[in-house]
Amino acid sequence: MGLDEDIIIDEHINETAIIDTGSKIEISGIRAVKFPDKGIDIISRVIVERLLPYFVDADKPCPKIAIRDASASGLPAYLNDYLGKKDSQIVEIPIENGTFSLQAHGLPREFLVRIFKFYSPKTERSKISLVAHRREVTSVNLHDYIPEFAEEFYEPDPSGNPARGRNFVIKAYVFGDYLNDNVSLERGEFRFQADSDLLNGISQNQIEKTAAGIAEAAVGSDIADRKQRKAARISDYISSQAPWHRKISTEADFSALPMRPSDQEIELHLQRKKFEKEVQTRAQVEAILNAEPTTEMDGKIAQVIESISETSKNDLIHYVSTRKCALDIFGKFLEIDESGKYKSEGDVHDLIMPRKKDSDEIDYSAHNLWILDERLNFAEFISSDKPINGNKSDRTDITIFNKKIAYRGDNELSNPITIFEFKKPQRHDFANLSSDEDPIAQIVRYVNQIRDGEYKTPKGRDILVNDKTPFYGYVVCDIPKKIADWLLREKNFTPMPDGQGWFNWYDKINLYIEVLSWTKLLRDAEMRNKIFFSKLGIE
Repeated sequence: MGLDEDIIIDEHINETAIIDTGSKIEISGIRAVKFPDKGIDIISRVIVERLLPYFVDADKPCPKIAIRDASASGLPAYLNDYLGKKDSQIVEIPIENGTFSLQAHGLPREFLVRIFKFYSPKTERSKISLVAHRREVTSVNLHDYIPEFAEEFYEPDPSGNPARGRNFVIKAYVFGDYLNDNVSLERGEFRFQADSDLLNGISQNQIEKTAAGIAEAAVGSDIADRKQRKAARISDYISSQAPWHRKISTEADFSALPMRPSDQEIELHLQRKKFEKEVQTRAQVEAILNAEPTTEMDGKIAQVIESISETSKNDLIHYVSTRKCALDIFGKFLEIDESGKYKSEGDVHDLIMPRKKDSDEIDYSAHNLWILDERLNFAEFISSDKPINGNKSDRTDITIFNKKIAYRGDNELSNPITIFEFKKPQRHDFANLSSDEDPIAQIVRYVNQIRDGEYKTPKGRDILVNDKTPFYGYVVCDIPKKIADWLLREKNFTPMPDGQGWFNWYDKINLYIEVLSWTKLLRDAEMRNKIFFSKLGIE
């Protein structure tokens, strides 16, 4: 009831003639508690687990303890039988060195760890328990320190019978005078702190972390297998989904990740490592800029440059990998789907540039305009299926599938303005005489409206053009024989050498137009990026 040999009520020691010794404890009147299984076996096991230090103390042998159900006629259960035997539910794992020492204000304090297997654990987890005066005081999950302890272990039957194999969890009990000296009067907690303790010198986390390492060594092969599977899982994610993290993954410590990490957990961990490295690099750069020149400066500068290079390289790998995914999806969009139909202009349009958006509303990385032209990544303003002047602008009666994209660099007279028109794969009815969706005529009309000053910049300034401002128009569609004949005979276009495109020059309005097939657009984009894909091994 108290610390050491002190008790709450005065103690009187007297001689007795009684030879037989023992105690009887009766528990009755269990009412309205969340204890679904009140069987003798379950109750006995819980008591043994909770009081295990008493049963395994070699200096003070535990007396034989029986527990019986007064309302049943069966034989009693002997708590001592739950451990120590070959088929016991609790078995100690022999370890070569279960002792360790920690420093408290310069003085070593010794601890002893004893490891036990608990078979048929049901919902139990592997734990670390700190013991004082043979009583378990605190208990924490082992996987808080080593994630690979999160699941049960399996022990096959020595005879090879799979039906006789048993699951088990690990429980590490820590003993030591430091624990005895710092336990509270009620033995419900310790006086030292959990995280760091300047007063007592040793914290609870220090003790538990060291004990976790000893527990890991006790079941080393099982933990090693789980770590290898986790490493393979992380490696697979990086190689297949995030190759840009390949370099930084060699520097990252994944030990704190769960045993079966999700893609999101791996990515967040790598992003944190990347951010830490960037912060470190910025601090190094600032230190160099503020420092006086020394003979060691060149070496430090070279180290920082290498760090910056690696960070930039990771970003480049990420960007190139994203391009590969975009082109794969683009290729799928040009194929027939399960219903035997082709994707609409809108679907392909959204892949290249989201509709109803402009460059003021989305980040430059949220589009794939590089598929059309690499220069589009540096355009000052982009409008996608959205009137530049607001609702009053003439959209040339474009239907939902005839989406227009215009771009230019800085608003200067010499900078070109480019217009794109998309047509659904395998669609060619726009070449019919009755069609009012002629994309070439639409581009010409749109250019004339810009030349006539009908449009302004998003900030309300006139779009600066004159007679020498170059205009480029692109129509992207499939080019079957019908479209080729239409371009040649009616539009006076000239075929390109590869047969996948046509072009024409309108000298009066300084407009150059190309009609490109979807196949050519995809093939040319793949060719421009092929060397990067090859270097990354993602062809």
